[in-house]
Amino acid sequence: MRAERLHHEDVFDLPGRLAAKADPALIGADREQFAAIAESLEQTVAELSERLDALRREPGGAGRAAMDRDNEIHRLSGRLRALRRFGLDLCLGRIVAEGDTEPVYIGRLGLTDGDGRRLLIDWRSPAAEPFFAATHANPMGLASRRRYRWARGRINDYWDEVFTADGLSGNAALDDQSAFIASLGSSRSSRMRDVLATIQSDQDAIIRAGSRGALVVDGGPGTGKTVVALHRSAHLLYSDPRLGHRRGGVLFVGPHQPYLAYVADVLPSLGEEGVQTCTVRDLVDEGAVATVERDPEVARLKASAELVKGIEAAVRIYEEPPTEGMEVSTYWGELWLSADDWARAFDAPAPGTPHNEARAQIWEEVVTLLRDKLEVDEEEGEVPAALFRRSLRENRELVTTLNKAWPMIEATDLVGDLWTVPAYLRLAAPWLGREEIRLLQREDPQAWTVSDLPLIDAARQRLGDPESAKLQRRREAALAAERERMSGVIDHLLDADDDGEGVVTMLRGQDLKDSLVDTDALPTADPDRLAGPFAHIVVDEAQELTDAEWQMLLRRCPSRSFTIVGDRAQARRGFTESWQERLARVGLDRIELASLRINYRTPEEVMAEAAPVIRAALPDANVPTSVRSSGLPVVHGPAAALETVVADWLAAHDDGVACVIGAPGYPESARVRSLTPSLSKGLEFDLVVLVDPQAFGEGIEGAVDRYVAMTRTTGQLVVLTTG
Repeated sequence: MRAERLHHEDVFDLPGRLAAKADPALIGADREQFAAIAESLEQTVAELSERLDALRREPGGAGRAAMDRDNEIHRLSGRLRALRRFGLDLCLGRIVAEGDTEPVYIGRLGLTDGDGRRLLIDWRSPAAEPFFAATHANPMGLASRRRYRWARGRINDYWDEVFTADGLSGNAALDDQSAFIASLGSSRSSRMRDVLATIQSDQDAIIRAGSRGALVVDGGPGTGKTVVALHRSAHLLYSDPRLGHRRGGVLFVGPHQPYLAYVADVLPSLGEEGVQTCTVRDLVDEGAVATVERDPEVARLKASAELVKGIEAAVRIYEEPPTEGMEVSTYWGELWLSADDWARAFDAPAPGTPHNEARAQIWEEVVTLLRDKLEVDEEEGEVPAALFRRSLRENRELVTTLNKAWPMIEATDLVGDLWTVPAYLRLAAPWLGREEIRLLQREDPQAWTVSDLPLIDAARQRLGDPESAKLQRRREAALAAERERMSGVIDHLLDADDDGEGVVTMLRGQDLKDSLVDTDALPTADPDRLAGPFAHIVVDEAQELTDAEWQMLLRRCPSRSFTIVGDRAQARRGFTESWQERLARVGLDRIELASLRINYRTPEEVMAEAAPVIRAALPDANVPTSVRSSGLPVVHGPAAALETVVADWLAAHDDGVACVIGAPGYPESARVRSLTPSLSKGLEFDLVVLVDPQAFGEGIEGAVDRYVAMTRTTGQLVVLTTG
């Protein structure tokens, strides 16, 4: 482990130009602290490894005991991975309180030594807040703050900020360049860089905000919306016990798979590996093959939350009880099942029971109603329940009547019927006009598009698994067999009890008999990890979600606890409402709005050309103010120069990543990406080359695509055009 190596190696690796910062008066206390951290890390890793090995050797157990054991293994494994991954660079920096001389060190995780002395304060704890939030206008009681820059496990630079006169007392290396601005100019890679140590006060305030209701984080390009969303996810799990993994946990929803791959390392680096991440497509199995809706009018119609709610009416059509009674043949004669009996049976399922699961309850009510009608012969005794049930299942007319009145339905079949049977769609959505119904029809019922996914999701939740009834019957049969087996064991023990008294007689109790049944061995369905419910959902690039897609997320978060991150000016379909209006319409209340207006990423040279592009289409766009200049003007040239531009940049830069936007098929490499404007959203690159940006489209969609593409760069922007 790197901590072991650093017992014998100086943690500071400052270049010659920073010789003044290597003064022992400035970093001597840090060296002592890092030696203590290294020793504690070594001891902690050894203890965690030992505890983990012991837990894995323990018997698996059953029920809650097995779950608790697995959760503890997961927790210890995650902490061990974090400690081994970072070593000493768990430490982000240090703060010194006014009137104090002892620094407090801030880390990705909390750490103590063998005597219980706190070596690192977890960045998410209230005590660490001033490290991120203190400003010269509000120093929050700090005299000074130091941030480290790590490279390959060693510190190659650090920056001090002084808030009071006491902070100048010989223990601060003043610098004309803050850690944050310096980090912005560093080269990008295929994964989001580590920015925890440079979180700014406006971002930190949002990260630490409470979880009740919906918090909207509105900000333009480069304002750190994604940084805030990811760090807020980790902070909420740490600070809010209502959101723990056992209470639902956190779901993080991103715009597309390249984005999720880009940010994949961030949450583990913050000490959280339990956050589920996905795109809206991933919430439904059919999302893997769904295409984009080609007709914009069809896409608009399907984007409506009202059409999603029409799924309820579409299912209700299949839940009408028979209006005529029938004679039911049994081994014991004919029994009359009236229309009122059917209606009573159809009312048996509790509200909210999925359609396919409800049929088993209806069947049970039918069995009960008919059994109550039996005239029992006293000499023959009571009719065995299992035998009576079997006689009804063998009655083809009864089973067929129930199947027709309350059929088992696949969600995809139901939605496919809407697009191929106009009369069915008219019954489910009577507000649609004749031309709208015609537009929504298609030849292939299951040629799924992204716009279909919210309807499939709603149908799947309303219907439930059509295999659930079979699974339930298998569970009941297995449970009955297990109870019978345990009953035999208990009878044997009772027979062996000489006096029929004592503890053994307790086995006669049904509750104890049931407790002896191994329920873990019963058949179960594979859980859908994205089905929810979740305690909190974080949505990035939320301005792109349709009303129908919002229903997919609301369904998974009954508490309505959301972090909603986006920029109205980056909505490809336009976003003319306020956030409050949009979210109230889809079903969210208790909405708070926080704005980010400082662009930490995009150089001012680029924003000077990007701002007019979006304001021409959206005059009130929230265009953020850049805080840095790259010194590189935007370059314009012919499209034929594309290969030369990229090759020259690669030759001049040993690291960093370039992106070509608008040239489909351009060859990719380890340091060159080729993306569409929409797939570049949420990402950042050192060089961005736009090819024929005017071809991106017209109106708001075209303007947004050009604006998004232009603002992906942290350094150089090149615009190439044909002709």
